[in-house]
Amino acid sequence: MVVQCSAGCGCNAVLKRPKTNDALCKTCFYWAFETEVHHTITSTKMFKSGQVVAIGASGGKDSTVLAYILKHLNEKYNYGLKLVLLSIDEGITGYRDDSLESVKRNQEEYNLPLTVLSYKDLYGWTMDDIVKQVGRKNNCTFCGVFRRQALERGAILLNCDVIATGHNADDVAETILMNLLRGDIARLQRCTSHITSSEGSLPRAKPFKYAYEKEIVLYAYFKKLDYFATECVYAPDAYRGHARALVKDLEALRSTSIIDIIHAGEQLAIKDGVKLPKQGVCSACGFVSSNVICKACVLLEGLNRGRPKLAIGKSNKALAEILADRLASAASLSSVQDQF
Repeated sequence: MVVQCSAGCGCNAVLKRPKTNDALCKTCFYWAFETEVHHTITSTKMFKSGQVVAIGASGGKDSTVLAYILKHLNEKYNYGLKLVLLSIDEGITGYRDDSLESVKRNQEEYNLPLTVLSYKDLYGWTMDDIVKQVGRKNNCTFCGVFRRQALERGAILLNCDVIATGHNADDVAETILMNLLRGDIARLQRCTSHITSSEGSLPRAKPFKYAYEKEIVLYAYFKKLDYFATECVYAPDAYRGHARALVKDLEALRSTSIIDIIHAGEQLAIKDGVKLPKQGVCSACGFVSSNVICKACVLLEGLNRGRPKLAIGKSNKALAEILADRLASAASLSSVQDQF
């Protein structure tokens, strides 16, 4: 049975939008998807003319579509942005090495400069090495923390003003649920923002905050974009997977569930008198941290000491141990200097 495009253009529909259940032809779907992303960017004043924007490029569907759409909208609406691709090589054999090939092909097709930084160069460890030490249960903690800082380091190196990531509506809904389940009100307050930033760090923008994952896949499919579709080999054991399964089950029952979760998260308020962590600067690496030593440095210290699980969880045991050792080292050095 032939179904007409519900936009009234006279063409036959080729898809049913997961977000609205509208039957649309390809042209009308492109217009709807691109217009919504453009509205998200302009209504939140996400970028300013003249800024250098680093696009976090992993080679997956989200970052590939993000690079394509930002280049397209930048030219169509004259945003006045300079776009660059920034990729992080975590050192995952059979996954990241293959996905980076997709990024390199996109770099050539979109004519955007590409920079690749690796965990090995930045931290002295690859994710394969880390998994051998910590196992598969907590490896995503290391990867998430290191990757976030690595993007920051790369963007600063390239003199960028903003980092744009491909986080979509499904990702945001999952993060809201994860922070609720963990009771992490500080992150819960930040995760719903279109742009997250703190003093001393670069702003991070989410142009796809309201874009459904399924629609990003459909856009990439009909546009015939080149992306790497294989999931990370370590991802199935991640805690996020449970939140993702819940979000998918809710979406199957009601297609608006994803947006409903996001809107609910946006309306959550923290009552007066609740003490939240204050952002400062890590005494070891100089990057933003809510503790004297940032999570990345604490995790790295644990790895280098042969105790990779030292910093896993909410306990401050690792931080206290590292600080005690550094104070002892400082006292010992002072004592030696006094002798001379």
